Amino acid sequence: MNLNSQTDLTALDFEYQELEEEFKGLLELDDLDRVVSENPERVETFKSELKVSLSDAFKSAEGCPQAHLFLQRILYRINRLKLFWYDGLENYINEDSAFLFSLRMEIENTWQDWESGNTVQQKSGDLNIALGDRVEEDLQPEPSAEGLFIRNKISKSGYQRLLAITSLDGLVEASQLSRMLGGVGNEVQTMLTRILWEEYGSGKFSRKHSTHFATMLEECDLDSKPEAYFDLVPWEVLANINHSFFLSERKKNFLRYVGGLLYTEVSVPAAFQNIKMAGERLNMGDKGVSYWELHIREDIRHGQWMLDDVAFPLVEKYPEQGWDMVKGYDQQKFISSRATAAIVESIRQFENS
Repeated sequence: MNLNSQTDLTALDFEYQELEEEFKGLLELDDLDRVVSENPERVETFKSELKVSLSDAFKSAEGCPQAHLFLQRILYRINRLKLFWYDGLENYINEDSAFLFSLRMEIENTWQDWESGNTVQQKSGDLNIALGDRVEEDLQPEPSAEGLFIRNKISKSGYQRLLAITSLDGLVEASQLSRMLGGVGNEVQTMLTRILWEEYGSGKFSRKHSTHFATMLEECDLDSKPEAYFDLVPWEVLANINHSFFLSERKKNFLRYVGGLLYTEVSVPAAFQNIKMAGERLNMGDKGVSYWELHIREDIRHGQWMLDDVAFPLVEKYPEQGWDMVKGYDQQKFISSRATAAIVESIRQFENS
């Protein structure tokens, strides 16, 4: 089977393909804002169609999958300009574009309002207990249907597809965390920096987590270039990445970001154990599972650090606003679970094609 064959989950309809190509052309313009200012009619159709897609995506609890995919792809293309990809500097000529900023805000405001309806926010009780109970539950959860499918049933080609989809984030892992570290020094900042330092291999490229992911891809006969498999990624996975950008680019969302990171660090060991066991069952070799092995070992420690040395001190400093950490935790759990379900569905369709 061809790993790059598309399914209905990730293939844009022709109309959306045309709109995305139009947007990519705008990104490449020399001084996009000047062009839009002098020729506003050039973007009128795109802006009009964007509003239609926003309505289609968020008009109901489910919305239109094609509209979701289109919007999350557009948002990702804007957000990625916040990171440096060691490519041509001309690719960043519009990174501070007011037009792109307005598009990002229009998509994010509508999308985040819709996401807020997917979880119920707790705002009463003991905040430390609320966080501690969540961590205890997610450290060793009952295996989900998706986790059991990955562990016991996924084929070699399905495992490769899983790696391909998750490579979009895995090859630039922890990049959003780096954008949360600037500012006044304190114990919380120091611990977050320590976690980032370990994610980045303590300054050694060979030990950087993303390097392990690239090695794993190569061991499994996959392309290790960043974004090589962008067209395979379901909208739910893009939404997970874009949500991290949304939180990390706004300091008013600092506590929500911490809550989300707490869930990620706590939940990864159990989730990755299923993937590691699948790789071992499929005889992918040590390098073919090294990334999962590394995270299982390190994130148990990172989860405890996040709870004891980041979340609890922030509860003391922000006793009322600290409930934002619970909101961030619960939202990340929902968004991550939705992304995992979408990956498994993509694999099922691929294996049955």
